[in-house]
Amino acid sequence: MLKRINWKAVFIAFTWVLSLAGVVVLMSFIEVKKNEAVCKDIKVIIPGIESFIDRQEVDLIIERVTGKIIGKPLNEIDIHKIEEALIANPYIQTAKVYAEMDGVINVAIDQREPVLRIINIAGQDFYVDKEGFKLPLSSSFTPNVVVANGFIVEHFSGKVDTLKTDIAKGLYNASLFIRKDTLWNDQIEQLYVNEKREIEMIPRVGDHRIVLGEADSLETKFRNLLVFYKRALPNVGWDAYKTINIKYANQIVCVKRITDSTAVITKSPVVANATTDTIKTIQDTLITATH
Repeated sequence: MLKRINWKAVFIAFTWVLSLAGVVVLMSFIEVKKNEAVCKDIKVIIPGIESFIDRQEVDLIIERVTGKIIGKPLNEIDIHKIEEALIANPYIQTAKVYAEMDGVINVAIDQREPVLRIINIAGQDFYVDKEGFKLPLSSSFTPNVVVANGFIVEHFSGKVDTLKTDIAKGLYNASLFIRKDTLWNDQIEQLYVNEKREIEMIPRVGDHRIVLGEADSLETKFRNLLVFYKRALPNVGWDAYKTINIKYANQIVCVKRITDSTAVITKSPVVANATTDTIKTIQDTLITATH
């Protein structure tokens, strides 16, 4: 006895065969059109206003790899080779290159974003980007970032590389914290590593140094500093102290500029030349800020 033909299954199978054939024909057509197409233009996208890389330099990199690209058949242009050449540039983090059927080559670039400039103890000068990689200086662009110098032994080979020393990693973490807060980004202009390997900060406003110590407990340390700026300095003046030490979690230690006497603000503070009301206000605010 003959089985009944499942016409539904036959129809589905026939539809799949037609679809597959259509895809093959379409791919063949695209391949033919691609082989016939030539490069008519290059579009370069570089996000951001200030940058290490400009359109002219991108064009030079592409030309060094492929020669003159305008008028060249698309199937003779090695897209991957162009991407590799672009990424080899120390200021380019990622690069995506692709061709369109109308003959346009698109180049999308993400640049490295510097957050710190380090001058080490040997005089080497280099940037550290947002991802923690060391970059060389640029002759065409100088970004506005915090500068760190002093007793820094982090070596730079001249190539993109990760940070090796703890002090350099601490400077990097401190610079990230400063950068994300508009107040501290405007106030702190320099980091300095002293002979004790402690990080000091040089402010734009006020003739004093801020001893950060290690780059730990940054939220607490900067919150304490903000309280001190708001509560104490208006009473004694911005230039009253040589140093403001915030490296301890629950106290701020200050060295006065004139007498070199030491003032300590803790949960039971003693502040040189301050009124009882001022002491009580600073004490209460610090206790609130550190808990």
